[in-house]
Amino acid sequence: MDSHNVYQLFSATFDSDRNVQKQAEIQLKQVEASAGFIPILLQILASQDSNIETKQAVAIYLKNRIRSSWVTDITTGVNHNHVSINPQDRDEFKKNILHILLTAPNAVRIQLLDPLSRVLDNDYPDKWPNYLSQVDALLTSNDPRTAYIGLLALQQVVKVYQWKSTEQRAPLAEIIQRTFAIILQMGQGLLNEINVDAAEMLRIINKIYSSAIQYDLSEALQDNNSIVPWVTFFQHLIEKDIPEEIIPNIIEDRQRFIWFRSQRWACQNLNRLFQRYGNPAQLVASSTVYTTFAEHFIRHFGPQILHSYLRKTEKWIKKEIWLSDKILFYFSEFYRDAITHKITWQIIKPYSMTLVSEYIFPQLCFSDEDEQLWTEDPVDYIHKKMDPLEDFNSHTAAAVSFLMDLAKLRKKYTFMGIMEFINTILTTYQNAPIDAKNPRHKDGALKMIGCLSDMVMRKKSGVAHLMEGFLITHVFSEFQSPYPFLRARACDMIIKFDRLDFEQESNLATAFQGITNCMRDEELPVKVQACLALQSMIRHETVRVALIPNIPMVMQQLLDLTNQIDTDTLANVMEDFVEVFSKELSPFAIQLCEQLRNAFLRIMQDYQNAPAVSGSEDIYDPSYDNCDKTMAAAGVLKTITTLILSLESTPEILAQLENALLPIITYTLENTITDLYDDIFDIIDSCTYSTKQISPTMWGIFDLIYKTFKGDDKISGIDYIEEMLPSLDNYISYGTGVFVQNADLQARIYDVIETVMNSDRINESERTCACKLIESVLLNCRGYVDQYVGPFLVLGCRYLTDLPSITTLPFKIYCIEIVINCLYYNPILTLRNLEERGFTQAFFSIWFEHIDKFKRVHDKKLVIVALCSLLEIPFEQLPPTLQAGWTQVLDGILTVFKSLPIAEENRENLEKSFDEEDSDDEDELESLEKAYGEDDSVDNDDENVVDEDTQYLEFLAQEAAKNNPDDDENEHEEEMEEEVMFESPLDKVDVYIKFHESFIGVQQHYPTSYNHLTKNLDNDKNKQGFIMSLFSIAEQRKNEIQSAQQS
Repeated sequence: MDSHNVYQLFSATFDSDRNVQKQAEIQLKQVEASAGFIPILLQILASQDSNIETKQAVAIYLKNRIRSSWVTDITTGVNHNHVSINPQDRDEFKKNILHILLTAPNAVRIQLLDPLSRVLDNDYPDKWPNYLSQVDALLTSNDPRTAYIGLLALQQVVKVYQWKSTEQRAPLAEIIQRTFAIILQMGQGLLNEINVDAAEMLRIINKIYSSAIQYDLSEALQDNNSIVPWVTFFQHLIEKDIPEEIIPNIIEDRQRFIWFRSQRWACQNLNRLFQRYGNPAQLVASSTVYTTFAEHFIRHFGPQILHSYLRKTEKWIKKEIWLSDKILFYFSEFYRDAITHKITWQIIKPYSMTLVSEYIFPQLCFSDEDEQLWTEDPVDYIHKKMDPLEDFNSHTAAAVSFLMDLAKLRKKYTFMGIMEFINTILTTYQNAPIDAKNPRHKDGALKMIGCLSDMVMRKKSGVAHLMEGFLITHVFSEFQSPYPFLRARACDMIIKFDRLDFEQESNLATAFQGITNCMRDEELPVKVQACLALQSMIRHETVRVALIPNIPMVMQQLLDLTNQIDTDTLANVMEDFVEVFSKELSPFAIQLCEQLRNAFLRIMQDYQNAPAVSGSEDIYDPSYDNCDKTMAAAGVLKTITTLILSLESTPEILAQLENALLPIITYTLENTITDLYDDIFDIIDSCTYSTKQISPTMWGIFDLIYKTFKGDDKISGIDYIEEMLPSLDNYISYGTGVFVQNADLQARIYDVIETVMNSDRINESERTCACKLIESVLLNCRGYVDQYVGPFLVLGCRYLTDLPSITTLPFKIYCIEIVINCLYYNPILTLRNLEERGFTQAFFSIWFEHIDKFKRVHDKKLVIVALCSLLEIPFEQLPPTLQAGWTQVLDGILTVFKSLPIAEENRENLEKSFDEEDSDDEDELESLEKAYGEDDSVDNDDENVVDEDTQYLEFLAQEAAKNNPDDDENEHEEEMEEEVMFESPLDKVDVYIKFHESFIGVQQHYPTSYNHLTKNLDNDKNKQGFIMSLFSIAEQRKNEIQSAQQS
């Protein structure tokens, strides 16, 4: 096929006629594997005659083709349905791509950088050794456009090593040595320019450096000959004043203005150097590789960077310059880190209260941008201002973090000063005439103290006892404020101080009344904030009592809000209300469930209707984010799960709920909404567990689960076996009557088990799901599934015959338990199978070598009942190997019985702790204060301090050292933990009675077996006494059962 025909096909892919598009795509698919096809695409991209739309289509296609087919090694997990690109076409791509970038329009160039990066990731340096020479030639050109392409080309190869480990970064050293001096000199020359092209080149230079230092700071970059000019370059760029005449007037355009974007990348680089490598107070103790560099950096660079930031901040405070939100973000982040080291703290200390009042405070006040967003898009306002994940990277969040660390880490110098500043603002507002009040200042002050509420409410804060009066004086009146943002702030203050126990019940009533009034507010953000505040108030008994008559109305309000805004925070509120008011809501359960279902389906319809990425591009489209919708949908599903569990005692209502929920389950599974699988399988599990039976409706769902497990070309259902397991187990446990009569159901469950046990796609933890399903089948279907005993043994013995291949103890125990379960199910059949495999002696050796590893109550009971089943076999029918070691069977039973009481006690304690309420918040906070060294009696206010982030990183490093996989003594010997909610048919088996009956039965009916079993007992009085104690317990329990039955 020639280039003209290919060009016409690509032009047809964006034809208005969908049939024409489809036909062109089919033809392209047919020829894409042909040798010479990639060079044809490169010709089209290089041609000056090709229109830009066709070039874009070609570029997107080329990107996806390289993504899917450049790397074909099986170890990469690439989809092998794609045909690999032949070597000649690969060479043509590498030969021409940089030249094409030189002439390509920007919209096309953006698409081509991705395939270039992917090829470099796979081919550089071994398969593309001259790439760096090509880049050198571009960088040293006198033509600015050519040099710019050189920068882009360099950026792609440096990005390859951005997150590589130190061992994999060797090629980066050569890249840095050959090119960084060149781009530094280029950047220094561009600093005097004011055109946007220069700013764009500076941005790329900064991004190149950023990629090089993300994971590691090489020795070359630590050297003074490098670090001095680079830090100076970053500072000069940050301090460069941008002429007012070239700055856009529209705020959104200002935020995106290229010069401010270049400066923010310079800030990011300086912050990264300081935070990760240059601040000794932030280095984790387990990492000493940067200690020398950090001590040097903090003395020679930390202060001058800090002074640069302070000078810019002073100009911003005086309104002499404008700073973008991202620059403010990085300034706050740097200040936050700077207060941790004594050298930089001494510099920032005199300015600390000025920074609080003139830098932090204005950023916390309700702004013009906030008001515009509130008015034009209140839903987006809620997402950005009330969702902590959305707000995490904002300049406001960074200012809050700086404030909190300043108050906490330098408490003695700052905390009371901050409190006095807040009080001054609020008192001024209170005393000012109405026309002189500044509501935005009050909002900022309230937000400020709200951010510090944890510190304020601590016993040693010195102000905790004043907070009830504070709310009365400064907050309660704002529930009726004429300013909507202050009404919302009043609600937020109730959330922030939710740990406050009101001394006067009337004050709690006032707060409750204010919140309920705000729930009926006309402004959406106020209503949402009020709902969140009400959630925090239901811990008070008087509030719960007051809500009871109105709880259906409150739930309806929450549902109405959910239909207006997709946020998981409202779903969390509903979930709490369902849990707390389950009794009151049960009469409305069906209606509530139907409304929740409708809300879910409405969210999912919006999700499905989201705009797709243009063309055939299969990557994330940043213009449309479905995360909010999936999180909101997940929140609705969690509320439904809570509702189901609260109705466990009303099976007639649950049966109706199943029908109401059928569309939710069907929609999610049929449309493979994998983000919601965890929650949807929770619902299936809750329905089947709560009713303890499988209705026809739920049997219909089983077909969908199996179809989901089998997956398709795009989704592999086996990846979700852990989410499916509880539901599958319920189908076997509570649908046993149907299951044992239906060969097709049995075959499907076996297919799941066999697939999971044999798949190389999953790990051993996930493979234990198959072992658990085997156990469920054998324990619940005794006498009905003989045909599967042999296949189950094959699956288990596959691993037991190759013990070194098992890397985790739990999986080893579960494999052993496959055979133990088979022995308990049918000992004669199982022994016959083991004998046929010649594995009897080997298995019993493995079992008894690991008998002390059976830690859980269930495991111990399983061992006892299985060994008791062996006792019931006539001695003559036992395999010779088992006859020879028959006394060990009794020893095994007694060994497990000795440790059973301790295991039962541990389980009881675990159940108690599971049911108990959380410990007192105040005690927990005091523990945290001690853990973080926040002892007011110790004055280290001018010394180095360690923040919580660094402490956490140090904790992770210590844990990693403890669990070093190279430690031969570890061998992943983690114990199997008790599962509090785990249920099985063995729960109904009293192993003391079982052992007593089995032992007496052997004595009465199988004397030969009995004699061999007990031949060592005559000389062991301790064993005799222990056996008699077990019999005594058995008799006592029998009598208790008989008494209970008679009564």
